[in-house]
Amino acid sequence: MNIDRTVFAFAGFMILLSLALGLLVHPYWFILTGFVGLNMFQAAFTGFCPLAMILKKLGFKPGEAFK
Repeated sequence: MNIDRTVFAFAGFMILLSLALGLLVHPYWFILTGFVGLNMFQAAFTGFCPLAMILKKLGFKPGEAFK
């Protein structure tokens, strides 16, 4: 799996997890949903993604979005 797919899978998982925790545990978990969404939004324009940088250092293959 390349960096792009890993980032998208991780972001999707975090959004679903935080939505479930927000509904079942405490509404403050929705802040995590907002943070992940905001980070995805800024990454679309800037290309800066902390997770992509970490995955690159771990040796994952680059994709088209995050080089």
